[in-house]
Amino acid sequence: MNAVSIKGNYDLKTTIITLDTPKDFDFWRTVNSHGWCSLLPFSVDKEHRSLKRVLALTDSSLVLCQISDHKNLKLNIKVHSSVLLTSAHRNEVIRQIASCLRLTEGFSDFYRETRRYPEHRWIAKAKAGRMLRAPSVFEDVVKMVCTTNCSWALTEIMVNNLVGKLGKTFDNLNKSFPSPEALAGTTDQFLRKDIKAGYRSPFLLEFAKKVASGKLDIECLRASELTTEALFKELRSIKGVGAYSAGNILKLLGRYDYLGLDSWVRAKYYELYHQGRIVSDRTIERRYMQYGKWRGLFFWLEMTKHWYDHEFPF
Repeated sequence: MNAVSIKGNYDLKTTIITLDTPKDFDFWRTVNSHGWCSLLPFSVDKEHRSLKRVLALTDSSLVLCQISDHKNLKLNIKVHSSVLLTSAHRNEVIRQIASCLRLTEGFSDFYRETRRYPEHRWIAKAKAGRMLRAPSVFEDVVKMVCTTNCSWALTEIMVNNLVGKLGKTFDNLNKSFPSPEALAGTTDQFLRKDIKAGYRSPFLLEFAKKVASGKLDIECLRASELTTEALFKELRSIKGVGAYSAGNILKLLGRYDYLGLDSWVRAKYYELYHQGRIVSDRTIERRYMQYGKWRGLFFWLEMTKHWYDHEFPF
């Protein structure tokens, strides 16, 4: 990620940011890397092949960003704001978007590893592997908890309710993801009744309260020097975060040592390798041990390879 060009349309309070991307980056592959792109405040505009979301900046202001692929390894970021953006605002937008799209995370070692296996050489050619994440670890954890032991439809309901009822309003159609303070200020009853979070309610509430009070610095995990095993244990110490959730949150932290098994990927694995016959998790894990620290990413990409046959997998 190098040069950035900025063009402002101050009558409309719209700023256009053109952002360089790495040679091994594919915008559309990253957007559609998993279901986060369909969970608010993210949304996909298929007609214009763009990703949209509201970002909350450190000074509490909100901006609405529409991101699309530009020519020559660049992104076009259209930023709408209620005030004129300062250079600090623009730099923060760039930082958050770059983090969401994993622009600063190196994948050359991973692609070198994929080329060792003929059946996986498609990965580097497709520039696959970057997994879309939220601007904050807090949002990623909350969303991951909302995927546990339920259908994807219920996950969407819970996240839509969280954003709709607790997010800050940008305009009539768009809101931000709720802050730790907003979620911490609710009750178990509210989360059960209005958010439809069910048994997850006390876990979400306790997590938000710890983050809001400063007892838990969840954001430091992206830059943590802890071993992956230690990070896994740290995540598991959060009530409501089990082995599946922790393994998949790790992928969003740039650590790929764990598979993150749930019912969907298990069923896909059974279908691919055992004609639908159920096998143990240990059997699945043994198959991917050869890929070392990248095994979780090899596993995820193999389970979702069929998505890459479609422009719009979701």
